[in-house]
Amino acid sequence: MSGRLFIVAAPSGAGKSTLIDALLREDPTLALSVSYTTRPPRPGERNGREYHFVDEDTFAAMQARGEFLESAEVHGYRYGTARSVVHEALARGADLLLEIDWQGARQVRRLFPRAVGIFILPPSLEELERRMRARGLDAEDVIRRRLANAREEIAHAGEFDYAIINADFDTALQDLKAIIRAERLRQGARSPQTQDAWPGSPSTTA
Repeated sequence: MSGRLFIVAAPSGAGKSTLIDALLREDPTLALSVSYTTRPPRPGERNGREYHFVDEDTFAAMQARGEFLESAEVHGYRYGTARSVVHEALARGADLLLEIDWQGARQVRRLFPRAVGIFILPPSLEELERRMRARGLDAEDVIRRRLANAREEIAHAGEFDYAIINADFDTALQDLKAIIRAERLRQGARSPQTQDAWPGSPSTTA
């Protein structure tokens, strides 16, 4: 049985990474595809955990060899998802999360139309700015650029299957878990295991 592919996107500062980290701690059956990026590591980040940090030449060479399932430029840096990681995970039946932006999500869904898209929204742009400043990771010019980009990113939320407003972290996490559970139940009714146990249950050739 092929695994399920979940795409989670959000503007910077909406809390996407924190929500995904909490989800993965509570649901060990989910795996996360670690993206490649040309962005330098932030304090506390480790190569291979948050991202695979590579230079521009390495990224370009990987892209030229067709190693990326999707790639995009975000906030002046390049990001990409390894094609082999996704195909191997799905082939062994693992449910895989992609933490990517709307551009990458659009590319992936052309290849995997049944991938489930989830967009994380901040309560407001004002709250998004407050969060960016509170975390103290970016210079003023970076914050201004990210806020400007956030408006465009949020405009693409309608391309996703689900939208979660992260006003309260615990509520947003429960919403994210509910989506994963609902999708597993929806697709599970058509799984080989269900058909074996209950031969009379609904099936589909899609």
